[in-house]
Amino acid sequence: MEKSRRRLKLCSAAPLTASLIILFLILHFYGANIVSFYQWSTRSQFEDQNSFNSLIARLVRGEDRRKLQTTGYACDVTENSLVCVTNHGVRIKTNKDIIAYTENSGREASSMKPYALQKDKYLLQWITPVKILHGAKNPPACHYNHTVPAVIFSSGILGNIFHEFNDIIIPLFITTSHFKSEVLFILEDYDAWFVTKFSKILSRLSRYHVMNPAANATVHCFPGMILGLRYHDNLALNPGDIPGGYSMRDFRQFLATAYSLKFAHVSQVIAEEPTVMLLSREKTRKFLNEDEIVSMIQGLGFRVVVARTKDAMNLDEFGNMINSCAVLVGAHGAGLTNELFLPAGAVMVQVEPVGVEWAASKYYGDPAGAMGVHYLRYKIEPEESSLVELYGRNDSVITDPESFYGMGYRLARSVYLEQQDIRVNVARFRNTMVQALELVTK
Repeated sequence: MEKSRRRLKLCSAAPLTASLIILFLILHFYGANIVSFYQWSTRSQFEDQNSFNSLIARLVRGEDRRKLQTTGYACDVTENSLVCVTNHGVRIKTNKDIIAYTENSGREASSMKPYALQKDKYLLQWITPVKILHGAKNPPACHYNHTVPAVIFSSGILGNIFHEFNDIIIPLFITTSHFKSEVLFILEDYDAWFVTKFSKILSRLSRYHVMNPAANATVHCFPGMILGLRYHDNLALNPGDIPGGYSMRDFRQFLATAYSLKFAHVSQVIAEEPTVMLLSREKTRKFLNEDEIVSMIQGLGFRVVVARTKDAMNLDEFGNMINSCAVLVGAHGAGLTNELFLPAGAVMVQVEPVGVEWAASKYYGDPAGAMGVHYLRYKIEPEESSLVELYGRNDSVITDPESFYGMGYRLARSVYLEQQDIRVNVARFRNTMVQALELVTK
């Protein structure tokens, strides 16, 4: 009888045990994509040391690659970016100020600010430097060991989507995409808002949680390190540049996958009323006759969606909204960075205020072609600018912006970007919108 009871207890426990095992397997499977940076593993994430070395080596060329092969440490220096790499073991002491201890001897201690746009000295003043100590005799002991390289970069100045994509996200893709998510990000100047906003991008480039060094205060040991991010050009990826092979088309496909964008080509969004998104600025470079502009565009047969700042807060939702549009219209400014989400064959119309010709072209106009997006420029006349009322039609601010820039960029910025609003000549602007309609419906 006792044996019978014992058997009954064992049998009744079996379903519970099986359920717990199944639950564990499910949690393990679905949680496998993102791994805590505290997880320790003895299994290398790379097939062998040669494959690991080749991935690191793609970030340097020529003499720098030879230095990497012989010493295990090298830096790629260009006008815009500075990236230092090592394929030897490195100990990274995390805290408010990061210290990296490399195994490479014969070099002096150095420091660098891990930000892609090295030539922008104004932005660099806000970036916390990382200190690098080479061949230290008594480096700190490891608290955690990792089998993937560390990538250290700064979140920089946030709140401007152009700089977020141009200075951080695109360089991060360029620098790390070929590692196939087998890297761990250490975010200097950590900002939780940035990590949340770009979580879909960060989680595709790394399968590990982003480390906040200031909140960590431990020593992490890695088989290698990438310090800094590679920059190509304004909203650009050049296949011939380091690391080689990546184009804007690749990045746009990456975005489409990350954000589950539905439309690859404008022909998929054209309906009886193709949609125009009008970016409505609320502080500077405002459209003073926005209602007139909307009415004119609607009169051409477009459906118009007016997007305000609050609409762009959720990048996932906003990116999909833009992806469903045939035309994006806006005054020169960071919001035009969202052309990245337009389907191929769509049109971006930039309303160009007085005094911003170079920036309008270099930041948003020129990159559009590589995105497969048509670019139309509407350069306003002086009479369409509020600056005429402030300075007069014949002032050098209006007649000779180039000479005004000679007085200093910060002064020029305060005038052309911060004091200027726009009253569009609707009859004249109509011609540009007719062109846009023809491009998306041909």
